[in-house]
Amino acid sequence: MSPDFISVAHGGRTLRIEHAWIAPERRQRPLVVFLHEGLGSLSMWRGFPQQLCDALGWRGLVYSRPGYGRSTARSADERWGPDFMHRQAHELLPTLLAALQVHEPVVLFGHSDGGSIALLAAARAALDAAAPRVAALVVLAPHLFVEAISLTSIARARELYLKGELRARLARHHDDVDSAFWGWNDIWLDPAFSRWDITSSLNYIDCPVLAVQGVDDEYGTLAQIEGIAAAVPGTRRLVLDGCGHSPHRDRPDALIDAVTGFLHAHCPHPPHEETPP
Repeated sequence: MSPDFISVAHGGRTLRIEHAWIAPERRQRPLVVFLHEGLGSLSMWRGFPQQLCDALGWRGLVYSRPGYGRSTARSADERWGPDFMHRQAHELLPTLLAALQVHEPVVLFGHSDGGSIALLAAARAALDAAAPRVAALVVLAPHLFVEAISLTSIARARELYLKGELRARLARHHDDVDSAFWGWNDIWLDPAFSRWDITSSLNYIDCPVLAVQGVDDEYGTLAQIEGIAAAVPGTRRLVLDGCGHSPHRDRPDALIDAVTGFLHAHCPHPPHEETPP
């Protein structure tokens, strides 16, 4: 993926958003928008978005949220509130898609916090005619509510960041690694965030959903995707053995097989021929 940058207005600031297109020449094919995890970025997806889009024969859009990757970092005095994922879903994502002239329904592919953002965006789409249309959702290890296992692992990540090698590993993917880490870590460990729960929003989702979780996920239990299935009729669940919090890294082949079957079944699209550039 070759990153590019676009400026958008959000929260009273002009932000630079790092993004990359996958196979833009497939102009008549559906578009998958990838939403990264709480410590992720465009580059941390590595080659997975390209592999999935090639398997589908579709296009892709990958971007780094503000505070991450090569996008604008948090201001020194900026502290995220418990609504930070709502703001990404309801404000930043629509603004970015409009700036990039994406007007057709999209498939949202979200991991962890990105999965929660995808769910919130799909719920808003069902309520607000001006919101971006969502054709389908694929969510990996999403969060609906705060669990003790999540907080334990996030507290452990703080120790690894301060005393271990986590900061050095993340610094390869973020221009301002402290912006990325502390924006995420501080709000998740804020006592005010313990009551965060988006379960009630799921009742509005009206598109197909594939919810994926690893059996060995250290950041959440299967109660998260069971909650999606209870709220959204027809949700397909995929539980992967030998898999932690990142199915696209731990079980990429099984995930790609499941996602391609799911999306080809639920998202009508033209024959596979690509449109010449």
